[in-house]
Amino acid sequence: MSFFFRLYFNLLLEYFYIRSGRIYAIDTKKDPRAPSLHKVVDPNDIIQKTGLAYPHTAHCLASGEIMVSCLGDKDGKAEGNGFLLLDSDFNVKGRWEKPGHSPLFGYDYWYQPRHKTMISTSWGAPSAFTKGFDLQDVSDGLYGRHLHVYSWPEGELKQTLDLGSTGMLPLEIRFLHDPDKDTGFVGCALSSNMVRFFKKPDGSWDHEIAASVKPVKVQNWILPEMPGLITDFLISLDDRFLYLSNWLHGDIRQYNIEDPAKPWLAGQVFVGGSIRKGGAVVAEAEDGTTYQVDVPDVQGHKLRGGPQMIQLSLDGKRLFVTNSLFSTWDRQFYPEIVEKGSHMLQIDVDTEKGGLVINPNFFVDFGAEPDGPSLAHEMRYPGGDCTSDIWI
Repeated sequence: MSFFFRLYFNLLLEYFYIRSGRIYAIDTKKDPRAPSLHKVVDPNDIIQKTGLAYPHTAHCLASGEIMVSCLGDKDGKAEGNGFLLLDSDFNVKGRWEKPGHSPLFGYDYWYQPRHKTMISTSWGAPSAFTKGFDLQDVSDGLYGRHLHVYSWPEGELKQTLDLGSTGMLPLEIRFLHDPDKDTGFVGCALSSNMVRFFKKPDGSWDHEIAASVKPVKVQNWILPEMPGLITDFLISLDDRFLYLSNWLHGDIRQYNIEDPAKPWLAGQVFVGGSIRKGGAVVAEAEDGTTYQVDVPDVQGHKLRGGPQMIQLSLDGKRLFVTNSLFSTWDRQFYPEIVEKGSHMLQIDVDTEKGGLVINPNFFVDFGAEPDGPSLAHEMRYPGGDCTSDIWI
């Protein structure tokens, strides 16, 4: 029988402003149309009891506890990262992982209870990424390329997988939703590869490149080649399709993963990006000619930035997308997002033959908020969705 791990009393745990370290619990049950602030977890309390800072990914546990990945210590050093445990009243309990078993870098994580395994990913040191992206920081070892395999729920680090140069900046991670399956994917942003991880017959874990987004040769950009920069992906609840966003190239892709070892491209749509028509950057084709990509307006609005976070409806037919990655990086690569605010789009999905189309009737503009332009990021369904639900 399936059991959904959900937030206690249907409270939506939100983490905004990684720098501030505050965790906000928002009550969405009393009045879903008028959410109210339930509690703020003070960053000083977190630091004093655990040494952790820069909270990021939250999941609920069957115990009613909430586990949050943290990306470093108060000084922004990656060595201080780990996993925070909150009780069902959002009080700080301590760290989840055993002493001496913290990962090299922190970011996202996912667990598969039937295989007694949790795997976490690696973004980078907060002292580096909060300043903006600098390729030298990659060379200096301030960004990650590893997966960390833990025993679940014991919190022992059992294995570290080095993804190498083809797995730089592994960000989002997902197991297949089927709780019996022992495989999943991780999106490696800088290398722009989708890496599949899987359990071997001896019980250890391995990985392989499942799909790649080739870099594009460009003119008038900071580098001669532009990576896709896979910043988010998700898997449909039926485990048939994987969707990813290329924040720099500007496209969203749909892959058929009915055979997880052999994904194939089923759909693609451009919703922005750095090589769109009218911009300064132009792409070079293999024959030496240059081109830019057509991106339509939606309800009279020019689409800003590139696709970032995505969320899928439970029936798999509507894919929602926002465009803010991290304010410092937004300002560096797409300053118009900071100046004019984010937006949210709906992509209509063909779940039979495959295919993606921008819905021309849906556009949410965060540029006209009462306190000024806002940066939209994560999206969640209150009753659970394909990026938060885990089955036992």
